[in-house]
Amino acid sequence: MLIGNVVVEPPLILGPMAGMNTLAFRLLCRKAGAGLVCSEMVSANAIRYGSVKTEGLLETCLQEKPLSIQIFGAEPDVMAAAAQHVEAAGADIVDLNMGCPVRKVLKAGAGSMLMKDPDLAVAIAAAMVQAVRVPVTAKIRIGWRRGDASYIELSRRLVDVGVDAIALHARTAGQGYRGPADWSAIARLVEAVPVPVIGNGDVFCAEDAVRMQRETGCAAVMIARGALGDPLIFAQAADLLAGRPARSFPARSRLALALWHAQVLALQCGEHLGVRRMRMMACWYSRGLPGSAKFRRDVCRAVTLSELADAILALARNLPPNATFEAPDRAPIEDMTFE
Repeated sequence: MLIGNVVVEPPLILGPMAGMNTLAFRLLCRKAGAGLVCSEMVSANAIRYGSVKTEGLLETCLQEKPLSIQIFGAEPDVMAAAAQHVEAAGADIVDLNMGCPVRKVLKAGAGSMLMKDPDLAVAIAAAMVQAVRVPVTAKIRIGWRRGDASYIELSRRLVDVGVDAIALHARTAGQGYRGPADWSAIARLVEAVPVPVIGNGDVFCAEDAVRMQRETGCAAVMIARGALGDPLIFAQAADLLAGRPARSFPARSRLALALWHAQVLALQCGEHLGVRRMRMMACWYSRGLPGSAKFRRDVCRAVTLSELADAILALARNLPPNATFEAPDRAPIEDMTFE
């Protein structure tokens, strides 16, 4: 799959998730088999005002490339300048966030709110395309509310101003992340635009990824919540897309990834912040495993990397030899913010 001149192979993409897509997690998913990884969403206004925290979100390295950096905002000139900034920071692709339904983003006129003002959305996309040399993509939803099919016309207009690919989260803005994703909307968009369409929504196991591509004809599959605690979903999906049986991974292999994840986060953010950020991620890695309730209690009390590592290793030691990880039918979303 090509997005502009960027090769995405295999056609599996780590979707942007606020608070989740650290450099450490992106590296894990890339190593596991994702053909492209995305940053968490970055505020164009924060870039404009020189936010130190935001600059930390733009940290990257060669091993994770290709990398898409997603920005959000509501002013064409500010978004154009932000696109230039993230291109200079190392983005191989700049993505326009038109999918976030979080209230504070909507209040700023950004995210999904742009779908209510298609003229502004197209003006922002055009300004971004003109400002950078790398491909520009857009991540949208199927509408503001049920029955709204304006995403088709909006996508055509985005393509007309130079957007190189469209990622479609197959829910409305009003749904947030609840209710089933409407994959038929992805299939309709595939037929409507000449650029690659990336399908997103309700991909929680490798089989889901294959089924989405088969049912919709999308050029690539974007996996977000399904990768939390399970980066190896990309390896298994890549196997199936290539016509091979999906590899089976013991539960201990996922806990080994959790340990690596914690160590890299501590190196990147410092031990105090790294451990705090890893607490929730560690809980995702333990889903469905015997002893996970005690593990979650221990992890939530951990304040040092050593305490966090001890909890992970204790859970691994107490697992039955043949313990496997079973992805849940639907990942929980409480107290989390995603694009």
